[in-house]
Amino acid sequence: MDLATLIGLIGALVIVLASILLGASAGMFFNIPSILIVVGGSIFVVLAKFSLQQFLGAVKVAVRAFKFKLPATEELITEVVEIATIARKEGVLALESREMSSPFLKSGIQLMIDGQPQETVREFLEKERLLTLDRHRWGSKIFSAMGDVAPAMGMIGTLIGLVQMLSNMDDPKSIGPAMAVALLTTLYGAILATMIFLPLADKLNLRMTEEARMQGLLIDAMAAMQQGTNPRIIEQMLASYLPPEKRVLAAEPAG
Repeated sequence: MDLATLIGLIGALVIVLASILLGASAGMFFNIPSILIVVGGSIFVVLAKFSLQQFLGAVKVAVRAFKFKLPATEELITEVVEIATIARKEGVLALESREMSSPFLKSGIQLMIDGQPQETVREFLEKERLLTLDRHRWGSKIFSAMGDVAPAMGMIGTLIGLVQMLSNMDDPKSIGPAMAVALLTTLYGAILATMIFLPLADKLNLRMTEEARMQGLLIDAMAAMQQGTNPRIIEQMLASYLPPEKRVLAAEPAG
């Protein structure tokens, strides 16, 4: 699980809730019509922009932002070098029962075990990579759209509340509470956009970049394996995916 996503979202919500509970009555911050306008309205407006399949797919992709954590680049390089060493010494068939950290890597190795040529393996993996990027891209677009729409729906709810309030100016005592309810929709829209939708969109963009880099590393590694490249050379080649300060350490011989 990606703890940064979980800690960030929960921490922001806790701070807002704490400020509410430490102030006036918390009950005044709960209004069902306002929630319906912002949450329901935002969902339906975004559905009008995208297909149902894309919308539901974005929810599934967002779950990955919480549950799935990519292996560190150093760990992945170490794993790939071990696999390359086994393949060089014992042949690719020796990898059939080996556990692997990435389904993407497992798919590529299975193609190699099946005897597929290098061009076929690369073509398959590149296509899988593009499809993965596309899923993350659409997920990010949908949550960005939710982040844009939620404050607008909050403003619409506020205007509705103001119209209702101004139509009942005969009772001055009701103006204050009615104004508070009218402003709640703006508050809900700002909270949902700033603390949930837009952070998820940014997280999916980050995940897209990280996964694309990881898959690029694996495609290069498996191409080198099929060419019979020495595992030590593969390790040096993959060090280019590391930050400059770590490349030096990776290039140093063990011992």
